Amino acid sequence: MYINSGYLNRSHVAFKDKSKPLIVGSCGTYRLYKHPRLPTYRPRGRVDFQMIYVSAGSAHFHFDHAENDTVVTAGNMVLFRPKEFQKYEYYAEDQTEVYWVHFTGGNVTNILRSYGIKDDMRVFYMGTSLEYERIFKRMISELQQCRADYQEMLVLLLNHLFILIHRQVTKRHVLKNEYLEYEMDAAAQYFNDHYNTNISIDQYAKSRGMSVSWFIRNFKACIGTTPMQYIVSIRITNAQALLETTTYPVAEIGRIVGYENPLYFSRIFHKQKGFSPSEYRKRIRKTDGSEF
Repeated sequence: MYINSGYLNRSHVAFKDKSKPLIVGSCGTYRLYKHPRLPTYRPRGRVDFQMIYVSAGSAHFHFDHAENDTVVTAGNMVLFRPKEFQKYEYYAEDQTEVYWVHFTGGNVTNILRSYGIKDDMRVFYMGTSLEYERIFKRMISELQQCRADYQEMLVLLLNHLFILIHRQVTKRHVLKNEYLEYEMDAAAQYFNDHYNTNISIDQYAKSRGMSVSWFIRNFKACIGTTPMQYIVSIRITNAQALLETTTYPVAEIGRIVGYENPLYFSRIFHKQKGFSPSEYRKRIRKTDGSEF
């Protein structure tokens, strides 16, 4: 096993200090090769904040309860807040390599929030990068060498890490939104182009590699209605236009907008507009073709 660490004032005792907005108390790294297991158990947690970066392999975390076992893989950060239950293990067979930093201060929660680390965030993916490792190694070195202004340098380095976390979290959010926007716009356009055909929502979702429930939920969140409600709305809107501007029979208009069964078309139209198609056309004619 390889271990390298540094502690503020050479003290291994965890501490809470609100005299400054942010204070780095300690930083270190572990790499397991032959030592079979490295466990940590703190049922009452710590008085400070702790962030762990899994740079290689994986680690086992038991969040909230000892029975829970969550495998956290390389590229993820884990954040423990003060007094949170802590139980986790590193195993040589997993080739675990981690970096950790403890920090405290009078404004830590607001600082974390300002960098996009919300109060409910516990594990967040950062990817593997030598840049993260260099920051941790610099903090270890500063704590070990205690050069001039090293405490200020530690805060700068930790803020640098927070900035990288913020960029990664923001990037994921933007990419997710861009993907959703593209897919839901594409779905809406497809429904506009094919509204008068026998569209299967299930088949469309599967053709785009989505689960049906996920697609329906996100389509409604982005567009404002479910896919079927959207299709029905397009059909009825176009049926209205044909009833107002043509003399086509009601049954023919139903077929044009996608309803082969005239009775079903009339029932859907009535449900949407409060009148049957025939009644709607009569009312429009009484007003000389003006909008109803």
